[in-house]
Amino acid sequence: MISLNSISVVYGSFTLLDNINFHISESDKIGLVGKNGAGKSTIMKMICGLQSPTSGHIDKPNHLEVGYLPQIMEHHRGRTVIEETMTAFAQMTALENELEEIGRQLAEREDYESPDYMSLITRMNEINDRLSVEHSEPPRVKAERTLLGLGFKDNEFDRPTETFSQGWNMRIELAKILLSDPDVLLLDEPTNHLDIESIEWLEGYLKDYRGSILLVSHDRRFLDTVTNRTIEIMSSHIHDYKVSYSRYIELRKERIGQQMAAYENQQKMIEKTEDFINKFRYKPTKSNQVQSRIKALEKLERIEIDETDNSTLCVKFPPAPRSGDVVFKGSDLTVGYPEKVVFRDAEIEIRRGEKVALVGRNGEGKTTLMRVMTGELSPISGEAKVGYNVNIGYFAQNQEDILDKNLTVMETLENVATGDIRTKLRDILAAFLFKGDDIDKKVAVLSGGERARLGMAGLMLQPYNLLALDEPTNHMDIRSKDILKQALKQYDGTLVVVSHDRDFLDGLVDKMYEFRDGRVKEHLGSIEDFLTERKIENLQELERRFQPADSKRVALAVETESQKAYNARKAVSREERKIRNRVNFLENEIDRLEKEVKKIEEVLASPGPDDDIMELTRSYLEHKRDLDARTEEWAELSEQLG
Repeated sequence: MISLNSISVVYGSFTLLDNINFHISESDKIGLVGKNGAGKSTIMKMICGLQSPTSGHIDKPNHLEVGYLPQIMEHHRGRTVIEETMTAFAQMTALENELEEIGRQLAEREDYESPDYMSLITRMNEINDRLSVEHSEPPRVKAERTLLGLGFKDNEFDRPTETFSQGWNMRIELAKILLSDPDVLLLDEPTNHLDIESIEWLEGYLKDYRGSILLVSHDRRFLDTVTNRTIEIMSSHIHDYKVSYSRYIELRKERIGQQMAAYENQQKMIEKTEDFINKFRYKPTKSNQVQSRIKALEKLERIEIDETDNSTLCVKFPPAPRSGDVVFKGSDLTVGYPEKVVFRDAEIEIRRGEKVALVGRNGEGKTTLMRVMTGELSPISGEAKVGYNVNIGYFAQNQEDILDKNLTVMETLENVATGDIRTKLRDILAAFLFKGDDIDKKVAVLSGGERARLGMAGLMLQPYNLLALDEPTNHMDIRSKDILKQALKQYDGTLVVVSHDRDFLDGLVDKMYEFRDGRVKEHLGSIEDFLTERKIENLQELERRFQPADSKRVALAVETESQKAYNARKAVSREERKIRNRVNFLENEIDRLEKEVKKIEEVLASPGPDDDIMELTRSYLEHKRDLDARTEEWAELSEQLG
């Protein structure tokens, strides 16, 4: 279906990809793995035609439809969530408009036997057949179900997209791609901004997806669930394994072990042969044997061990100047935007030297509080004060919007560095794995992980005494995360970090603020203490909108029978409340649609001279399909409620 043939990508003297070849077949669900900057996103861009290889070519059928979710994307503004999502059906809308135009032409023409007239009839039938298949379910119903699966609520469908965070806008883009139903899905770290329920929903969707998938993710479980093939990029080359991720790890270890054994055996053989040659080189009686061994060595195909890139970050933050005892204090703090209050009545105090995590669902206000701390946003009410002599180093989640794509890596730091630190820029960049020609790369060609590292390098340019880090590890590989964590543990200033990564926060923070349902609650102690208190296994569980009756998690807590019964009732009531809200929404929609259908029926029963019968009929059929689908869903949910 898609073939990459002898593809190379070269930037100056740096070779990113060297003569790679692989084929994507119709049933393939491929995990594309490798360290940050290895070329994973570049391969996806080339398949989409957004980037050209230095040499080689990509073959794919002209009719093939590709859906691409990049790490970094532009978000559309000026529409509501549902309006933006419905643009996924633009092709269907174009067909409907074409059908309307054909109907208009047929009504005006009288050359019923002409080839042109018959051609219009044929095209009208083709479009009707296509629409009948695509509209087996109304587009809006499909869109709403997908948005609900990705974590949106019914009452959020009509909110403008610009009132949502970057992570939620990414979900809208993902919904549009899934709804467009392409032949091939290219997904570059799709789970970065998803909560646990949305990840589980997406896993199920992709498992049942009929087309091909090329997936980049650092989530091992997600890769194992979705993929059946793994392609590894290492040192500019690829290794193709026809297995899922966990099995690939095992086979890769075996392959490297076999290579090592074969390499060592060959080296021993070469050493013995060279000893023989050196020992008997000048003995006439052994000359034939010496020459045959020399020729044998010349013809020998030398075994090479696949190069493993073990480079890691080497980070140490500058000493932090002393600040006041209270670094930040929020009193009776209500924060949000004109269209929405995010959280209210919060009491927050961060003291010098504390390492604090902000945890909770996406959209609950963690990034919003960061913006208040840095002075980008003023509270609606209450007081927010930064302490004496506090100098904040802020790592924003959206590095792609902050970094200038036209600058090189070196120029990015040169533009903000002052004083003696300018002489150490190469050392700082090297600590963040930008070495040699890497410093001359344009920001535009950097991967998400490389941009994250460059943004972090910028924090080394001044001795900040408060680091505010918003999802700093989102695009980082496991080794880079570990090195950054150790550097932050040794940092002697104050740290405020937003993260969903339990392993990263474990042993790093000593206090948490949980953002939940418009409120902020303080928790003292480690991440383990917090998880035990909340009776959950990991931070992703915080993001469940409705907690399931999970026996494994319940078993972790020592509870009385009455407590268990209470918790079970609570879980059921939450789920029931969710269903009742949906039922109420559907009842209002059914009432609205019934009125619309009745109104159209009255006009069709007695049309006036200016009424467009074709348009009315089309509108009637659409409303009827919507009404039937919503009535069917209402009946199923009502039956669940008993």
